[in-house]
Amino acid sequence: MNLMLLHLPKWSPVGVALIFTTLADGQVAAGTAGPAFEVSLPASAQQQSITGRVLLMLSRKNEPEVRLQVGWINSPPVFGVDVQHLEPGQAAVIGGDIAGYPLRSLSDIPPGDYYVQALLNVYTEFHRADGHVIWAHNDQWEGQRFNRSPGNRYSKVQKLHLDPAESGTIKLSLTEVIPALPVPADTPWIKHIKIQSKLLTAFWGRPMYLGAVVLLPRDYASHPDAFYPVIYKQGHFSQYGPFDFRTDNPAETAQARQEREDLGYETGYEFYRSWSSDHFPRMIVVTLLHPTPYYDDSYAVNSANTGPYGDAIMTELIPYLEQQFRILGEPYARVLTGGSTGGWEALALQVYHPAFFGGAWVFYPDPIDFRRYDLVNIYDDTSAFVDEGRRVSEADRLEWLRPERFIMRGANGQPLITVRDFSQLEAVLGSRSRSGEFLANWQAVYGPVGKDGYPQPLWDTQTGRIDADVARYMRDHGYDLRDYTQKNWPTIGRDLVGKLHFYCGDMDNFYLNLPVYLMEDFLEKTHNPYYAGSFEYGRPMKGHGWQPMTNAELIKIMAEHIARNAPKG
Repeated sequence: MNLMLLHLPKWSPVGVALIFTTLADGQVAAGTAGPAFEVSLPASAQQQSITGRVLLMLSRKNEPEVRLQVGWINSPPVFGVDVQHLEPGQAAVIGGDIAGYPLRSLSDIPPGDYYVQALLNVYTEFHRADGHVIWAHNDQWEGQRFNRSPGNRYSKVQKLHLDPAESGTIKLSLTEVIPALPVPADTPWIKHIKIQSKLLTAFWGRPMYLGAVVLLPRDYASHPDAFYPVIYKQGHFSQYGPFDFRTDNPAETAQARQEREDLGYETGYEFYRSWSSDHFPRMIVVTLLHPTPYYDDSYAVNSANTGPYGDAIMTELIPYLEQQFRILGEPYARVLTGGSTGGWEALALQVYHPAFFGGAWVFYPDPIDFRRYDLVNIYDDTSAFVDEGRRVSEADRLEWLRPERFIMRGANGQPLITVRDFSQLEAVLGSRSRSGEFLANWQAVYGPVGKDGYPQPLWDTQTGRIDADVARYMRDHGYDLRDYTQKNWPTIGRDLVGKLHFYCGDMDNFYLNLPVYLMEDFLEKTHNPYYAGSFEYGRPMKGHGWQPMTNAELIKIMAEHIARNAPKG
């Protein structure tokens, strides 16, 4: 009999030791009260062991498949444990002592019938240039989606009756493997690019890649001597065409149409009709692709944890694209846009490289002032989870109330998810900032490297206690974009005049309008030079994703800006 103990770090969200006890039949004995699950690799699976994260998911429905139901708001219960060098025939035990979301324990599951599935998110060993050796999910060009990532293993769905009052062991075998993703086909309009980055490969110690999806203007092939302005569009990983460009016209439900129209943009097919019309501006649009081992997007900056993505994009990817396509490689003809993650990136690239780009149209960006990191002030607050005595007036502070902070609300103002709950979800999906979600990625991108080689957490996922040293690091290294812009305005301001344009709904679902207000407060007070840009918030009750113009109208606005700023002749 072989006994192996896997001790997790003290700050781990799981906070327990995971025990494997290999018996004569290759199974593992469960040692917890109530139902327990043994999730195993079949003995015939493969020869080498696997390190990763085992997830157990329970749902009352099986459409879509259980592993595809995990999410933020209406997620079925999910539980997770790390496994290290799991061998074929060996099993991981998930019992009542393993943390879950939204229920904290299997013992909280109401008695009833459930569809049950397990998944193993496979990690890769990285020997980084900074000397650290870490395990993380190496993106397979799926955009850090654990439930769709090629090579990840999962079990077939089983329908079971569960009762937390009854003990027992349920065995699940990871017999299925997610297949390789199809390579998208190029078309006359859309081209797909993927290149190996020398800089990122050197940092991560194994081949790492950058990519792009390029949308060409009408008649591009028939005008071989023509060069075009370029829009660099940032956002989450997607190999679809920029602005959802598509030449077919799929059916749309009435609800989906209402939600889209309320946010202000057109369908991908309607955009195609504008893009291909006679008098539409002829430009090239490039969506940049740069997933990392922590997230589907690098935020387009250099980082101690994720590596020199900013340098790789600026010195490898963009030069490659401007050589491969007839892009007018001049500052006035390079413009930026994006929303949410892409909005933060568009602003970051513009203020970090003020003379290289000709303007940024920034939509509902991720926090650009860390005094409003959603609802948390990471510099002054001590807890991310509750308000511990914020001043409500000049004379009073909250003394007895400790209101929970929320990270998401409806556009009607209804709070939906607390920071505490979302931190718990991330802790379940992956320890050590490996959840593939945005809070973990922010601390990976903005924060320092911990002693173990993984990102040093900004706050404890169990208590919410904020690490002031990490907060200061984020600000002092320029990731608080309002702070960076304000400190450097005397030197970068002259190259940003007329280039910064912000759009955000006044009821952004993630409270992202709040840091935009703070950026506006600063920029409107600039002088020598005055920023001469714009802010627009729209009419009340506009949530995340709102824009005051269609995508086609946005491109016309950017084209007019380029024309105004083009050199004479």
